[in-house]
Amino acid sequence: MRFLFTLLAFTTVLSAQTLVGDGQADDSAALQKLVDTQGSVHLAKGRYRLTKTVTIDLTKTGYAAISGDGTAQLIMAGTGPALHFIGTHGGTAAPASVKPDVWKNQRSPMVSGIEIIGTHPEANGIEATGVMQLTLDKVVIRECHHAVHLTQRNRNIILNACNLYHNSGIGVFYDHVNLHQSNIIGCHISYNAGGGIVAMGGEVRNVQIGTCDIEANHAEKGPPSANVLLDSTAGSIDEVTLTGCTLQHTHKSADSANIRILGAGYDPSLLRRGGKDHTREGNITISGNVFSDVQVNVEIKTARGITLSGNTFWEGFSHDLVVEDSSNIVITGNNFDRNPRYLVNGNDLAEKNGVVITHTEDSSFSNNIVSGVWKKEAAVDITDGLRLQISNNSVLDSDGFALRLVNARQCVLMGNLLRDDRPADQRSPKASLVVTGEDNLIGPNQLSRK
Repeated sequence: MRFLFTLLAFTTVLSAQTLVGDGQADDSAALQKLVDTQGSVHLAKGRYRLTKTVTIDLTKTGYAAISGDGTAQLIMAGTGPALHFIGTHGGTAAPASVKPDVWKNQRSPMVSGIEIIGTHPEANGIEATGVMQLTLDKVVIRECHHAVHLTQRNRNIILNACNLYHNSGIGVFYDHVNLHQSNIIGCHISYNAGGGIVAMGGEVRNVQIGTCDIEANHAEKGPPSANVLLDSTAGSIDEVTLTGCTLQHTHKSADSANIRILGAGYDPSLLRRGGKDHTREGNITISGNVFSDVQVNVEIKTARGITLSGNTFWEGFSHDLVVEDSSNIVITGNNFDRNPRYLVNGNDLAEKNGVVITHTEDSSFSNNIVSGVWKKEAAVDITDGLRLQISNNSVLDSDGFALRLVNARQCVLMGNLLRDDRPADQRSPKASLVVTGEDNLIGPNQLSRK
């Protein structure tokens, strides 16, 4: 027994010694061997250069984890991900749908306490395919293309306390993936040129994004992106919560947005049930966040079931909020402001701000403060609204109309404070309130001018 124990210990040490960790030698084969033979690998301080992907095939490794104490770097000098976790989970998150082999060999792979740096333009950080309960904790990924790439099908993903920084592609990429239950908590996701958190197509549900700093995920001269982009084209993305985050930078990128929701999805089952296959995806709650310094702070198009509450907006250089072709949108208790302290940014308060709502029904805009909308025809501009409630808002000290409704039908307006009390030479000559349309109920509102 002692001989067997000594032999195993010697083999482990010998295998570990094959890793050089000097940043020059190719450690790909050595790390792959450790993963294949041990499953669990703890990396000592060093710079481990990889020229090809280390594949963690969970059917072969069994339970797997790659960890460090924050001093180990993987330098990805080849194409593709530095680490690719591959499993066979094809069920849902429900226990009954998880096959015995997943629980026996594949559940909860983890990466913790390491840094991945890309030195090849097509290097990615970590990819997960067919995985149940992947956890990334205290992971740094920078100078790659995509940092975290979620493909095909996964379930129950957790990212905690990660730094995804200055990658040429996307920070967290839901790439036409079927993925329910994912949590992104306490992360810094910044300076990723293709977007911060991006979901495109697929079937994505139950995403919780909380207490993150998500900044400057736009290339100034690249294609439009967003700090958070939910694009349901050819798929569906629903059941998302974004709470307690700071999202900002940079208005210098054309068409930049802090949050962009493109809800026009596709569900072939609707063709059988309702005669149409296009959808308005949504069921999204956005609360308690801070938004600034982009062209459009929040953009919602062809979506349903969105709630924005308790958020703070400023420096929307084109608009603070755009809602288009949507329904069941609740916008309440938000602060849309122009704060003079941001003169220090050197933009000379050039942002326009303002709220634009078009072709939207069965929605409400209530208990918001909108102030300092400049160089706009209206501070709150609503066109082709049906069954909207606009109540108890303060729209203050703005150019143009304070509140304008064009072709409004069956809408209710009351209890709004619509005033411009700037010095006389700065006030807009336009009326505080203008409404066109039919079958609207207009109750008492406090107006500064007729």
